Amino acid sequence: MKFASTRLIAADIKALVSFYEKVTAQKAEWLAPVFAEIVTPAATLAFGGAETVALFKEGSAEPAANRTAIIEFQVDDVEAEFARLKDEVEVVHAPKMMPWGNCAAQFRDPEGTLVGMYTPVTDAAKQRFGSR
Repeated sequence: MKFASTRLIAADIKALVSFYEKVTAQKAEWLAPVFAEIVTPAATLAFGGAETVALFKEGSAEPAANRTAIIEFQVDDVEAEFARLKDEVEVVHAPKMMPWGNCAAQFRDPEGTLVGMYTPVTDAAKQRFGSR
């Protein structure tokens, strides 16, 4: 099995895709007016308009309802990424050390989902992610 993607359902898909294009510094590929993807080397972040839910099962997902997941991006320098984004996004917290060895910052996307960025800092964290 291969983990393929995480899909976010959006009330305003254009605003959500624009936010993630800014965060990832990558352009999304629009496969339909109601569906786009940003493909990264590790995984794909997919976006569906609220109207796409009916293609699966009406009411099975809803925009702006998540309070359990955090979309995370490993970055080379979380301080630099925070400085780049902090004036353009809703900040949850500035970079700080986490007990598991990462320096992490968090934002909210336009639909309210938490978005984290982190850099492995301790030797143990660097080893977990294969960085030195």
